[in-house]
Amino acid sequence: MEQTDTHLHHSHAEQHLTSSEILKDVVIGMSDGLTVPFALAAGLSGAVDNVSLIVIAGIAEIAAGSIAMGLGGYLAGKTELDHYNSELRREYHEIEHVPHIEREEVREFFEGLGLSAAVQQQAVNELTKDKDRWASFMMKYELGLECPDPKRARKSAFNIGMSYIVGGLIPLSPYFFVSSGRTGLQISVGVTLICLFIFGYFKSKLTGTPPWAGAFKVMLIGALAAGAAFGIAKWIQG
Repeated sequence: MEQTDTHLHHSHAEQHLTSSEILKDVVIGMSDGLTVPFALAAGLSGAVDNVSLIVIAGIAEIAAGSIAMGLGGYLAGKTELDHYNSELRREYHEIEHVPHIEREEVREFFEGLGLSAAVQQQAVNELTKDKDRWASFMMKYELGLECPDPKRARKSAFNIGMSYIVGGLIPLSPYFFVSSGRTGLQISVGVTLICLFIFGYFKSKLTGTPPWAGAFKVMLIGALAAGAAFGIAKWIQG
C-alpha cells in the first residue's frame, strides 16, 4: 500500500511539473506571437494599402518567428539537460573520491530536519548504500536540481513554435477577408486587443498576479507596439 501511495504522489508531481512546463511554453509563444505580427501588420498598413503584401510579409514573419522562438526553446531545454548531466557527473566523482565529505553533507541535511544523532547516522548509512540513489539525493537536496525530461528540448520547441503560429495568425487573419489594408488594420486592432486582454487575464490568474491589471498591461503593451510601428511607418513614408 505504501508503494502505491508513493507512486501516486510521484505521478501527481510529474503531471504537475509537465503542465507547468507546457503552460510556460504556451505563454512564451503566445506573448510574442500576438504582439510581433500585430505590430508588423500595423506598420505595413501605415505604409502600404496592398493587402497581399501585408499578408505575405505577415506569414513570412510568423514562419521565421516561430522557427526562431522554437529554436530558442530547444536550446534552453538542451542547456538545462546538459547542465543537469554535468552536475550529476560531478556528484558521482565526489561520491567516488571524497565520500566522507558527501556523507557528512547528507548527515547535515538530516540534522537540519531535527532528527536525533542515531537516526541521522542510520539514515546516512541506508541512503549511501546505493550510489545512484545517493547521487540523485545530492542533486535534489544539495543543488536543488530536478532531473529534466530528456525530451524536454523537443517538446519545448514544438510548444513554443506552435503557440507563436496560433498567436500570430490572430492579428493577421482579418487581412485574409478584406481588400483594404486600413480596413484590415481596424478589424485586426479590435480582434487582437480583445485576445491580448483575454490572454493577459488568464496568464495573470494562473501566475498569481492581479488578473485585471495583468490583462490591461498585456493589452497596453500590444497596443503601444502596434501604434509605434504604424506611426514610424507613416513618418518614414511622409
